[in-house]
Amino acid sequence: MASITSLGVGSGLDLTGLLEELQKAERGKLEPITQQKADQKAKISAYGQLQTSLNAFQDAIAKVNDPKLYQSLSANVRGDGIKATTSASALPGSYRVEVSQLATSGSLAGSRVAEKDQPLDLQGATALKLNFGGRESVDIELGADSSLNVIRDAINANKEAGVNATIINDGEGYRLALSSKATGKDASIDSFSFVDAEGANVTGPFGEATEVGAKQQGKDASLTVNGIAITSAKNQVEGAIQGVTLNLGELSIAEDEKATSTVNIERDTLKQREAINGFVKAFNELKGTMGKLASFDAESGAAGELLGDRVIRTIESRLRSVLTGGVEGGEFSTLSQLGITLQPDGKLKVEDGKLDKLIADNPQALSAFFAGDKKENGLAGKLNSSIDRMSSSNGVLKGAIAGAESNVKSLDTRFARMEKSIDATIARYRTQFSQLDAMVSQMNSMSSYLTQQFDAMDAQLGRKR
Repeated sequence: MASITSLGVGSGLDLTGLLEELQKAERGKLEPITQQKADQKAKISAYGQLQTSLNAFQDAIAKVNDPKLYQSLSANVRGDGIKATTSASALPGSYRVEVSQLATSGSLAGSRVAEKDQPLDLQGATALKLNFGGRESVDIELGADSSLNVIRDAINANKEAGVNATIINDGEGYRLALSSKATGKDASIDSFSFVDAEGANVTGPFGEATEVGAKQQGKDASLTVNGIAITSAKNQVEGAIQGVTLNLGELSIAEDEKATSTVNIERDTLKQREAINGFVKAFNELKGTMGKLASFDAESGAAGELLGDRVIRTIESRLRSVLTGGVEGGEFSTLSQLGITLQPDGKLKVEDGKLDKLIADNPQALSAFFAGDKKENGLAGKLNSSIDRMSSSNGVLKGAIAGAESNVKSLDTRFARMEKSIDATIARYRTQFSQLDAMVSQMNSMSSYLTQQFDAMDAQLGRKR
């Protein structure tokens, strides 16, 4: 609203100051609405913090609700540095692995040519035929008078070629060098030759079709597992040990020597311990968040945004009910039997020794307790279902958020309506004050006129006497 500067000029009264005080008093009616809106926004933010903590707890629940967690195994390797990874089908055991040969790729280099970027006389050839030991040959189409560079690029651009092509300089000229992308004896490159449109071999620029400058056959990996001989076309050996992949790629084996390792497949107790302790930690952090949001400091009078809020009470009550209710049908029915107890402050505490013994000796019972025979039957499943209901679109948490957001919109409407009413009131006051100013000004003028007339009359009467 524009500043009022003209009121009171006629009357001499401080009508501008008076109007400003009235305006301040009227706008004071907006302060409760502003405060209520701030309170509702603070609640929405607090509900968001609560939802974040619930989500983190739910993520921790999902980890202990996976039956595979309690079946998980890890591979520990001692020896010459092969690597081993396990899958769900692996079984505990110890295996002696001796590797005598790594899988290698085949390579082949053509005869020498003088220049790598000069067109070659292909003698009417339209394609380069790559011949392999373990699979069908591949034809690489060529243009007339292609250079060595062009031939290399054509091979590398053909996805079916199965080889990488390079050009090497042996000091006297240039050679086309091929290496198979795969490893193993079946990946060997037997030869390459130039063929015409009819598929017949022609004498190419590298000499006769069978002439090569260098050739190495691909080899299979050779190893034994507990004395059983195994060959593999790859250095990632699958199936030699059930559910285990052996990676031989980083080994370095001298000729006539062997690399010996011992692969121990053991239960991965660390993952189980981390998942269960993570479950306890996430619950305690959720409990801490709820405690902070519903706190009250008697000395300072400071209160949490959700002090006395029914959402906090509902979530605490439902989670406690599931945690203390336990599960049926298994060897264990309560958390306390696992060494996890509910403390007076509502948080969980783990008895490490008791839990570690169960993880080592009875993972099946832990699986039955947390995961159950179905995802919703174990303790984790029950907790997850309870949180899902509370966080659903018609659940207590989303309902509270929606209610607070609706309150903010309602308060915005009230604020706008009241502000409009206040502006109208101040406008009416201004009009009335303007009228008052004019009236007083007129009366002052009249008073001054009458005073002058009376003074004049007194002067005339005095002269007559």
